[in-house]
Amino acid sequence: MSGRRDFIKKTGLITGASMVLGSDKLFADAREASAGKGRLKLSFKPYTLNLRHAFNLSTSSRTTTPVVLTEINYNGIVGYGEASMPPYLGESHETVLKFLSKVDLSGFDDPFEMENILNYVDAIEDGNRAAKASVDIALHDLVGKIIKQPWYRIWGYDPSKTPDTSYTIGIDTPEVIRQKVKEADPYKILKVKLGRDTDKQMIETIREITDKPICVDVNQGWKDRQHALDMAHWLHEKGVVFLEQPMPKEQVDDNAWVTERSPIPTMGDEAVQRLDDVLKAYKVYSGINIKLMKCTGMREAHEMLTLGRALGMKIMIGCMTETSCAISAAAQLAPMTDWADLDGALLISNDVFKGTTVVDGKVTLNTLPGIGAVKI
Repeated sequence: MSGRRDFIKKTGLITGASMVLGSDKLFADAREASAGKGRLKLSFKPYTLNLRHAFNLSTSSRTTTPVVLTEINYNGIVGYGEASMPPYLGESHETVLKFLSKVDLSGFDDPFEMENILNYVDAIEDGNRAAKASVDIALHDLVGKIIKQPWYRIWGYDPSKTPDTSYTIGIDTPEVIRQKVKEADPYKILKVKLGRDTDKQMIETIREITDKPICVDVNQGWKDRQHALDMAHWLHEKGVVFLEQPMPKEQVDDNAWVTERSPIPTMGDEAVQRLDDVLKAYKVYSGINIKLMKCTGMREAHEMLTLGRALGMKIMIGCMTETSCAISAAAQLAPMTDWADLDGALLISNDVFKGTTVVDGKVTLNTLPGIGAVKI
């Protein structure tokens, strides 16, 4: 992974956060003032998110999501992070806590050494992407707070260019679908989970109530490429704007075949986990869905976004079921994306952070430093 990252930087496709900030006097002054003044200290604790409705996908259903909340303390300044572990990631409270117990940041006295710190964390063990993301997010929050700027400003993004966020509607009965659509009234685009034999019924039920744009996520639920293409055409007629992960990620040729013929863009989700996967997804999908929990956090998400843009791919910033901590972190990238699916905190009843908000359906960034989230 580090080799791929170095290659991309050398070819000019990606400018890392440290490179963007290196010529900035504010960055230099903050680093000089803070370096060597303390040691980084990581702490963490498990937490369980309660969903407002059962979250039904093509292959699973759940009412809770385990998360681990992290903090990095440096000279009295605290950065917040989060790991969210939906079942398909293969992580749990136990695995995340075990991994984080191996992370020793006491050897670092300069939080601005972000590449060195995150390379160290990434190299501890393979996998554990959500656990690594929790450290990455907390480190970004910490550095942003030291600089006293939100990350969208550090990256040079225009906060007015954030897209509307979709609101997710899981697979359910027509009665529950109608209820969820009514609850989603403040949102301008709906994200609908498909992948079972009720697909058309779900879309038709929604169309009885609203003509809002829809995006659909099949979560690898379709197996036959002709069926997937037929559905793409039918969905296009129903006002669907894009199709996410129509078939299993292993069916590379089939997904590419559908993408070439589909009247709507296809987005790779399960097939696109980390930076290396972006080039693999090129011409297999129209675009990529970037999620912090898949890619180890904000650093790699930023790199994936920049590479995807260089390749001419559509970009979506997504989420798992998360608190407003991780949602706010992901939202820092939103101004550079085509679509956002950042409703994870809206789907839970026990958020412990306040951060990025949705105003009139639009992802709305605040001016708080770091990731823009505070504990409540």
